Amino acid sequence: MNISVVIPLLNEEESLLELHDWIAKVMQSNQFLYEIIFIDDGSTDKSWNIIQELSQSNPSVKGIKFQKNYGKSQALNIGFKKAVGDVVITMDADLQDSPDEIPELYKMITEGNLDLVSGWKKKRYDSKIRKNLPSKLFNAAARATSGLRLHDFNCGLKAYKNEVVKSVDVYGEMHRYIPVLAKNEGFHKIDEKVVQHQARKYGVTKFGLDRFVNGFLDLISIWFLSKFGKRPMHLFGLLGSIAFFIGLCFVVYLGIDKLFLNPTGRLITNRPQFYIALVTMILGTQLFLAGFLGEILVRSKKDEKRYKVSEEINLE
Repeated sequence: MNISVVIPLLNEEESLLELHDWIAKVMQSNQFLYEIIFIDDGSTDKSWNIIQELSQSNPSVKGIKFQKNYGKSQALNIGFKKAVGDVVITMDADLQDSPDEIPELYKMITEGNLDLVSGWKKKRYDSKIRKNLPSKLFNAAARATSGLRLHDFNCGLKAYKNEVVKSVDVYGEMHRYIPVLAKNEGFHKIDEKVVQHQARKYGVTKFGLDRFVNGFLDLISIWFLSKFGKRPMHLFGLLGSIAFFIGLCFVVYLGIDKLFLNPTGRLITNRPQFYIALVTMILGTQLFLAGFLGEILVRSKKDEKRYKVSEEINLE
């Protein structure tokens, strides 16, 4: 199979039929062998019914329905596990991503020998305050922490080699930073392509303040995991040792001062240096223990059960 198109969705009943027809037209005109995997992330409208109808008329349509809303990252994660195409394309279901971009994305992966191609919506039709500004902040922070010079990390339209999607583990709100996750797994042939962004035709955006905050927190998590995920003691142990050493220096100073330099002076407990020493030594011990526990957790088995599927279509 040439292409797997993975499409997470939530309450997109108005756009699904049009999106399917558009994708099918592009695939047929280019003679691609393909599959479309719709992941219904707990929709409360008729989205799943439409997916069932599409699967009956087109065997290339496959579907996964979550029992409840788990989030886009979890939807992509299971979609990646099920995809069998040589190239995996992801796109949103709201018709803001153009399927006409698929042939060129496929060509860049197969002929350009790239691992990942990320779309860049250079000209956007979103609200500048509600979505454009947060996206610019996200992208600037992601570039600074990851070293990847991509302009639009959060673009839903991306293309991957199959082996890339089988290697990354997407959870939380990490779908924004899949290129970073891929780089951390050793896939460095990453490029971007300017893609057409279309104004939303149906429904409303799912972007909110909570996603803005969660995105930055996840970026910090990715930065930490990429630097110290396999060696947390290198961070916490170092900070703990420095803090403990500072406290120890104050203890030695107070002891020498009290025993030899000023034995008749005020009590040690009445001096601010005593409390500085106490706090830094306790803090240092706690940081060191955090690093030690982190090393134990790194070696423990990860729990991969993050979602519960209620129904599937055409998937083995």
